[in-house]
Amino acid sequence: MPQKLIIASAQTRTLSTTSETLAALEATTKRAASRGIDILLFPEAYLGGYPRTCSFGAAVGGRAPEGREQYLHYFHDAVDVGDVPSGGGQEWIERKLELPGGKKHRGDGTREELERISRETGVFVVTGLVERCAGTLYCAVLFVDPKRGVLGKRRKVMPTGTERLIWGMGSASTLRAVTTEIKGVKLCLGSAICWENYMPLLRQSLYSQNVNLWFAPTADARDAWASLMRTVACEGRCFVVSANQCMRKKHLPEWITGAKQEEHAAQPKGDANGVGTRILQQGSGAGRRRSTITKTPEGHEICLPIREDENTGTNSDTSAIDSSAPAEESLSPKQHPFAQAQSSADGNEFACRGGSMIVSPFGEVLAGPLWEEEDELLVSEVDFEDCERGRLDFDSAGSYSRMDSFKLSVEGLDLNPPPM
Repeated sequence: MPQKLIIASAQTRTLSTTSETLAALEATTKRAASRGIDILLFPEAYLGGYPRTCSFGAAVGGRAPEGREQYLHYFHDAVDVGDVPSGGGQEWIERKLELPGGKKHRGDGTREELERISRETGVFVVTGLVERCAGTLYCAVLFVDPKRGVLGKRRKVMPTGTERLIWGMGSASTLRAVTTEIKGVKLCLGSAICWENYMPLLRQSLYSQNVNLWFAPTADARDAWASLMRTVACEGRCFVVSANQCMRKKHLPEWITGAKQEEHAAQPKGDANGVGTRILQQGSGAGRRRSTITKTPEGHEICLPIREDENTGTNSDTSAIDSSAPAEESLSPKQHPFAQAQSSADGNEFACRGGSMIVSPFGEVLAGPLWEEEDELLVSEVDFEDCERGRLDFDSAGSYSRMDSFKLSVEGLDLNPPPM
C-alpha cells in the first residue's frame, strides 16, 4: 500500500483578536481540505499571538506600569484549553479531569472548536498557541486528529531570551510523541518549538521515539533557520514541517504599537512636520522620573526618560528631575528598538518575513523557504517510506547511536517509541 500523504505548512499571521484568528484557522483549514491536504501546521503562538517587538516595559530590576497593562492584554488573548499546571497528561487528553460546576467542558472552548474544525474538514491540525493555566502563560503545540480529537499537547520547555519573561517553562514529559494512522499510513508525530530545535538532547529525545513527522513551528525568520531544519530532517530521518508567521509592522497588535490609545490621547503641539513633544510626570509621588512623550510624524507616541547631564546632574532640557529615582523606572531610547523602528509611514515593512518550509528525511528541501508571502500554504506530497529508506545508513536513535556506550534519560519522559 502506498505510504503517501499531502502535508502542508500555513504561513499565516495572528489577527487582532483570538476569535478572529480561530476563524481564520478554520478558513485556512477548509482551503487546505479543498486541496486534498491531510496534515496542516500553523506557526508558533498562532492562537494568542507572538508579541514581537514588545518589551513589556521591563528592564533588569524594574517593570513599568505600561508593561503590566500590555501583559494584561496578552494574558487575555491567550487561550484556556482546560489543562492543569503539570500539563498535557492522559487525564486531560481523555477528558477525565474534574469539570467546573454546570459546564460541559473545561476551559474556554478552544479545544472543542479545534476538534470540530479538524473533524469537519478531515484535516489533521497541528497548531501553535499561547496557553494560560493557573496564572502562567505557556507556548504550546496542540495535535488534533479528525477522528479522535486532541491526541496530545506539549509546552515549550525552554523559552528563548525575553520570552522567559512572559512564558513559563513546560515539563519535558510533554515531549511524548503521539501516533495516528491516516489513509493507512502509520505516523509518529513530535514537535520541537522554535529554538528547542537547537537543543541536541531535546532532539535526541524525539529521535529516540522513532518520530517520522517532525513539526517545527517557529518565530525565527533568519536565513540560518533553513540549515537547521535540513539538519533535523537528515539526523532524524524524518519529514520536517516548519511554519512561521509573515507579518507587517502595521499588523502588530494595538496594545503593542499604542495606535488605538493614540487616537484618544491628548494631542501635543508639534512642529511644522507634525512632530511634538510633551512632558509626562510618571505618578504623583516623589521619586518618580519625569519623561518626555514625543509624537512622530506617523502619529506614534514614544515615551522616553529625560536624560541627565553627566557632569551637572541636571536633565538635558533643563527640567527638574529627581536624581533618587531608580534608573530602571524608565528605559532609554536604545531600549526601545520598536519605537525607533516605527519609521514607515504606512507600516508595510515586515516585522517577520516568514521562511516556512518542508524538508525530506534526506535533508532535501521539498518546499520553501517562503519569504515575504502572507497567508500562503506550502504543500508537498511525501512518501513516508523514505524514512525507512534513510535508515539504511543512518539511525540516530537506533544502532547508529551506540546505545551500549551513550545513554540519554529525560525526567518524566518515556523514550521508548509509542505503540503504533
